[in-house]
Amino acid sequence: MSELTQVDDPRLLVGIGTRDDAGAYLVSDDLAIVQTVDFFTPIVDDPFDYGYIAAANSLSDAYAMGATPITALNIVGFPTTQLDISILGEILKGGSQAAKDAKVAILGGHSVKDPELKYGMAVTATARPSEIVKNSSLRVGDQLILTKPIGTGILTTALKQERLDDRLLQIITNVMKQLNHHASVIMRRHKVSACTDVTGFGLLGHLYEMTMEGGASVCLDAASVPLFEDVLALSEAGRVPGGLKTNRKYLSPSLHIIEGVSDALVNALCDPQTSGGLLFAIPEEEVTSCLQELHDAGIVDAAHVGEVVALGSHPITIR
Repeated sequence: MSELTQVDDPRLLVGIGTRDDAGAYLVSDDLAIVQTVDFFTPIVDDPFDYGYIAAANSLSDAYAMGATPITALNIVGFPTTQLDISILGEILKGGSQAAKDAKVAILGGHSVKDPELKYGMAVTATARPSEIVKNSSLRVGDQLILTKPIGTGILTTALKQERLDDRLLQIITNVMKQLNHHASVIMRRHKVSACTDVTGFGLLGHLYEMTMEGGASVCLDAASVPLFEDVLALSEAGRVPGGLKTNRKYLSPSLHIIEGVSDALVNALCDPQTSGGLLFAIPEEEVTSCLQELHDAGIVDAAHVGEVVALGSHPITIR
């Protein structure tokens, strides 16, 4: 990405240079479009649920920027000689239902024959230019809120190894299918300064991206981070995805880990997520009312997980 030519356009509000969740382009003085694209291979076995989760994940980048998704295009890679075409129909039904629930119009899309199944969406959203929420505009003193539990990477790895029971699979499926729409609306009512959604780089990876402009550091209260059941036990047993190990290796120089925080917990905080929650910063006086509003909206796992502090020797302290 560093070798790509930077776009020289005064209407470009957010491009690739800031590692934000989506791009933003000024259409008029009071209108910007926000665009993003995402797709991945199956994360669960049920094709409808996979389609719904993939669509929710694609929409999430727009929600993280405080934008309202309005249209989407399907992106499909499908192994026509290996799988029955009816499976693709169920995947598209799942994506269509997610779009319907989000009040998003699917305009069409594109498919290719592919030896590996893939599905996702290209999403267009709108926002007022002054209300776009970036991931790197942290304010010292703000508090960090996380809206979904961590651990989908570890647990879906257990699923592939046939070590995940049906009850827990249903729990994580329901959470991954939860749209981040309500969380996005609520955070904007509470003076949000910065936001990202937690996906493939894990909680710590996306938190690190929030500090990369260099204006502040963060302290994460590890014990306050909501985790799915069995995540710590699986982490302690070393049953973790390869992406977690890559994330941990990359982030290690940027972490200051206070004595007493277990290695298994730090690993869980590096776990790559699918359709994860929003991670955002708001003033301290807004925390109680924001959490109450999130919980009342059915976002029951939302938690206060840390704070933004003055720039220190490490971007992230885990305490």
